[in-house]
Amino acid sequence: MPVSPIYRPDPRVQGLGPEFADPVRAEVFPKTILRFRNDRAAATVGLDSLTADEWIAHFGRFEPLPGNLDPPLAQRYHGHQFRNYNPDLGDGRGFTFAQLREAETGRLLDLGTKGSGRTPWSRSGDGKLTLKGGVREVLATAMLEAQGVPTSRSFSLIETGEDLTRGDEPSPTRSSVLVRLSHGHIRFGSFQRHAFFERGDRITQLTDYVIATYYPELEGVNDRPAALLQAVVGRSARMTAAWMAAGFVHGVLNTDNMNITGESFDYGPYRFLPHNDPNFTAAYFDHSGLYSFGRQPEAVFWNLQQLAGSLSLATESDGLVEALNGFGPAYRQALTAAILARLGLKPRSEADDAALVQATFKAFSEGGEALRWEPLFFDWFCGDEARALTGVRGAIYREEGFAELRRLLAGYEAERPERLADPWFARPEPEELLYDQIEALWAPIAERDDWSAFEAKLASIEVARLAWGFM
Repeated sequence: MPVSPIYRPDPRVQGLGPEFADPVRAEVFPKTILRFRNDRAAATVGLDSLTADEWIAHFGRFEPLPGNLDPPLAQRYHGHQFRNYNPDLGDGRGFTFAQLREAETGRLLDLGTKGSGRTPWSRSGDGKLTLKGGVREVLATAMLEAQGVPTSRSFSLIETGEDLTRGDEPSPTRSSVLVRLSHGHIRFGSFQRHAFFERGDRITQLTDYVIATYYPELEGVNDRPAALLQAVVGRSARMTAAWMAAGFVHGVLNTDNMNITGESFDYGPYRFLPHNDPNFTAAYFDHSGLYSFGRQPEAVFWNLQQLAGSLSLATESDGLVEALNGFGPAYRQALTAAILARLGLKPRSEADDAALVQATFKAFSEGGEALRWEPLFFDWFCGDEARALTGVRGAIYREEGFAELRRLLAGYEAERPERLADPWFARPEPEELLYDQIEALWAPIAERDDWSAFEAKLASIEVARLAWGFM
């Protein structure tokens, strides 16, 4: 394989030993048809030079990358699922395929799979991923990255030629295997598993690994578990705030779906808000609204408490409580920063910025179902009142319920106002990824294997990403 000079393999997770992961092999698939290849992400880790055949060999047949994991590893973990503890979890349809360094930052990244077949942790499942599920995840990660949300990136999607039976899709349905590029796959549930077995020594070992691998700035601290929790609290607060500013509902915020690097990943029944609704849920099985849009900060904090409980087996200090107490202030600060970023504005004073955030959410309430979530940020980007009032929703913004938001926005200075010169902002409507739109993108794929609308949508999201310039 023609390895790029910037390709830097660094397989570390195997050093944790057999109590943390199991060696596995991928399924041998009947077909390997490439449906999506993320060359922009591949370029950051030196894999963009792969030929089409080499790409399929590595990400469809899972031949090892040079100097990397062989065999792949399915990680062991437990977790709370809708707040019910489940000790029978683990990587049931995926594994860590490779670890490598990002060229620009030097940070360690994982290539992990979804839909690669059965593992020791599959239970009664087949370990497979539907093609529609893979398409939905590719779209989610593209949109979230464009909006500045810390997220895994969909790296590859290959159709695998099997017919799957699922209760939530018309069956039989097509199959796929997804590869994601992310900043680690150690979960809150990874710690919970060893707490369940009362193995404080393994929690210490995992803490040391996480600090050395992802938080090297904490190497010299005395209370390492508390310092780690404090760092995870901060990153989790920023991730949650970014979801809220994006109007994103993850849908399944179980502790096994929370990453210790504060990066959003594993997108199943997610939704983007059509309009502001704190009670909006993404998962059809979330009957109590536990993971509704407005309860996401509460859900993340609850999960952090479970992580703290696990870490308590490795420290006797009060530092864990202090770290947890920092979530509220960190979240409020992060939400303010995220809303300002989405509006394209420079911060002012703490009081002014808090008032602007409050006025923004109030404006959503005033607009009701007539005002979709994404258009407000699009119309008022960089605080350009003339553009907002002359646009297709100008009549809504002239109403009395928006007077306070208009008044506050007038006192702000735009952050990089030259972004408004991008032709994308001359469009009447923003880029959105609502449920009905995803269904419309899937229909031609399902009916006649027509991928043109899907590819056009990804291209349009990329145009939006460049215009916003968040990441």
